Amino acid sequence: MLVVQIFLPLALALVMFGLGLTLTGADFARVAKYPKAAVIALVCQVLVLPVICLGLVLAFGLEGVLAVGMMLLVASPGGTSANLFSHLAGGDVALNITLTAINSVLAVFTLPLVVGLSMAHFMADNADVGLQPAKFAQVFAIVLVPVAIGMVVRRRFAAWALRMNDPVRIASVVVLVLVIIAAVAQAHRQLVDNIATLGPVALLLSVLSLLIGYYVPKAFKVDRSQAVASAMEIGIHNATIAITLALTVLNDETMAVPPAVYGVLMYLPAAVAARLLSRTATTV
Repeated sequence: MLVVQIFLPLALALVMFGLGLTLTGADFARVAKYPKAAVIALVCQVLVLPVICLGLVLAFGLEGVLAVGMMLLVASPGGTSANLFSHLAGGDVALNITLTAINSVLAVFTLPLVVGLSMAHFMADNADVGLQPAKFAQVFAIVLVPVAIGMVVRRRFAAWALRMNDPVRIASVVVLVLVIIAAVAQAHRQLVDNIATLGPVALLLSVLSLLIGYYVPKAFKVDRSQAVASAMEIGIHNATIAITLALTVLNDETMAVPPAVYGVLMYLPAAVAARLLSRTATTV
């Protein structure tokens, strides 16, 4: 579909450009200010969560493109809503911004690797799809280039970029909704056939991501507000990226179904976590 091949990449580019408008070079350098919190969160996101997701995929018997779709989702960086939920829960939003910046760069390299390995395991006949250089370049172009452009605009037109924060956040939510609708429209039958399995997997992944994101940093004596930021950054994956890459770069509508289901369900655990964490913040 022309809409999928053109609109979705443009819409995601707009979201990533908006993300770039919120970032500066200082956001990358800020990791030196609290390296332990950032490193623990990044290790959880890049290494621990894919293992957790793989365990869920195997435990629930997901196979083929549906299994790869879940792994594609978990390899995606944190969602743009993480900052808002972190703010509501009393988290260190500056750490969220730093983690989002670093994760957006890391995802260009880790995402194709996770997808490639997942295809090698779950789709042996197409095991080379995720590692093709051309597709790697597409991931780079869709994910990182708009962020870089947004950062350049932020540097040159800082006042305008700051005014655009709220409109961009609203636009990001709208784009997520439209992308989910597009994914469901493309693969309605696969969604109906697999929702009973995908729903519990998506909810469990969301809950486990939030728990790991909060309690692992706390176990390493990370400050509470930073642990909250880590929980939201790790617990809210960018379903927009996963769906768009599935439909455009990987050209598989069924692969977009797991992140679409997650994109709908993730807000319930995130909202509950934000409420509980905000209440504990008032008692500390």
